Amino acid sequence: MSNEGVGAAVARSFLQRALGAARLDADVYEEVEADASANSQAAWVVTLSAVAAGLGSIGNNGLSGVVWYTLCALASWYIWAAVAYWIGTRLLPGPCTEADRGQLLRTLGFSSAPGVLRIFGLFPPLAGFVFLLSAIWMLVAMVVAVRQALDYCTTGQAIAVCAIGFPIYALSLTLSLLLLGPWPI
Repeated sequence: MSNEGVGAAVARSFLQRALGAARLDADVYEEVEADASANSQAAWVVTLSAVAAGLGSIGNNGLSGVVWYTLCALASWYIWAAVAYWIGTRLLPGPCTEADRGQLLRTLGFSSAPGVLRIFGLFPPLAGFVFLLSAIWMLVAMVVAVRQALDYCTTGQAIAVCAIGFPIYALSLTLSLLLLGPWPI
């Protein structure tokens, strides 16, 4: 990144980064990957997304569901991130893959930005649609995040990592559904 690009990257706010990540802007993912100080920002995106999932599920299980689904969303995200790191760096590394955990955690953290929409699960007519839309959008964002963090040459490599790892994420969320009851999807 040129000095001019670094200056622009530093000037971007948390909100600009989160919106850029939701817009699938590869430059934002590159910026976040390179910025070790963005760890807390990435953690906030994951936390806000998880809280939105919890609040969006309140219609099904009340306040206890908010806590449960928030915790499940956080745990599922962490499991997904660990699996994606292992798959991307050990099972399917590309010729240019040089990523540490922090880089992938930051980019995957920001890929959770579309999950904030799950707050609209508070409105029953929208709940199923919003949860499905945000899940698909987050998966696409994860592909962009994985591609940028693992320095893959093609999007196909990132899709492969997500295709192998995402079912594990989905399974962990499904287990939470079986334990407490369905989310609004």
